[in-house]
Amino acid sequence: MSDGLGPLPDSDSLWETAACGLLLTTTAGVIVRVNSTFCSWVGFDRDEVLGRRFQELLSMGGRIFHQTHWAPLLQMQGSVAEVKLDLVHKNGHSIPTMLNALRREHPEGLFHELAIFVAEDRNRYERELLAARRLAEERLLQQLEAQQALSLAQNRLRLAHADAEIRATFAEQMVGIVSHDLRNPLTAIKMAAGLLACNEEDEKRTRILGHVTQSADRAHRLIEDLLDFTQARVGRGIVVKPQVIDVHAVVANCVEELAMTFSGRTLSHQHVGSGQCVADGDRLYQAIGNLVANAMTYGDPDGTVAITSTSEAERVTITVHNRGTPIPARLLGNLFEPMIRGVKGGDDMRSVGLGLFIVREIARAHQG
Repeated sequence: MSDGLGPLPDSDSLWETAACGLLLTTTAGVIVRVNSTFCSWVGFDRDEVLGRRFQELLSMGGRIFHQTHWAPLLQMQGSVAEVKLDLVHKNGHSIPTMLNALRREHPEGLFHELAIFVAEDRNRYERELLAARRLAEERLLQQLEAQQALSLAQNRLRLAHADAEIRATFAEQMVGIVSHDLRNPLTAIKMAAGLLACNEEDEKRTRILGHVTQSADRAHRLIEDLLDFTQARVGRGIVVKPQVIDVHAVVANCVEELAMTFSGRTLSHQHVGSGQCVADGDRLYQAIGNLVANAMTYGDPDGTVAITSTSEAERVTITVHNRGTPIPARLLGNLFEPMIRGVKGGDDMRSVGLGLFIVREIARAHQG
């Protein structure tokens, strides 16, 4: 019955043009039949291959492996599969191959049937696979090392964070204790100086007592600054108690008191808008005092320090403006950081450089 495919190629044609090298050898390895595919691979004519022993076409390593392994294995079990051997081309270069062999009985006697495949593509695939495996192992090792380093860094960070918290708590407690202990003697000094000033008619002594009072006031302000700084640095921030206030009245009262503190200097106050807002008046008072003190210290001693309070729909702005030498450009980026100071001011206004930092924290506490 016909299958509709037409005439099929005969077995000789299939043998001759097969996609692999086909050989028939005696049990001693003498080649008695070979196809053109194999001949084209090794570069020999058919007549140059027939009658030769197959092992003569192998590399030295292939010959040794043939003699010690696959020939005895073929003798014992009658077949071998997927054996890697290197053929030697007529020009001398090696040809990697995969060999399959079968020991079979024919009417003419016992023969070895060999099917050989060029393994260059397979070798390249195996090399690429091995390289990919090595790369994956290296990357896995790198990832493990990175994870270990990250874990160590996280542990160090946790320890550093815990240590920082301990230090911050200790610093906060120490500053709180010291400032609390200093407040009482300073208050006593101020009270004593005030009483002595009331009962003393000598002008010189009155002036001296005034200096004592000013020094006590300055020390009190430094203590308050240190407390605020400690609160801000330990992450709690400056505490504010917002309530409905008239910002213009607060600024006016502050300017009036500062004018007495900085006698001989000129301060002015302008206001815009209704002035009603929700804020902590005491903290605004503190911020304005720090800004004005800074302006007095670094500004033109003959110039006017102008304070302006502006109240808009949802925004309150307080500005302090002085005249004098401009702030150096190198300081502008860090001007409100602690311990940052401009040119040296007078000894009577010396501070630890926390004034503008506290101004910034008060503004932040008001969402400003």
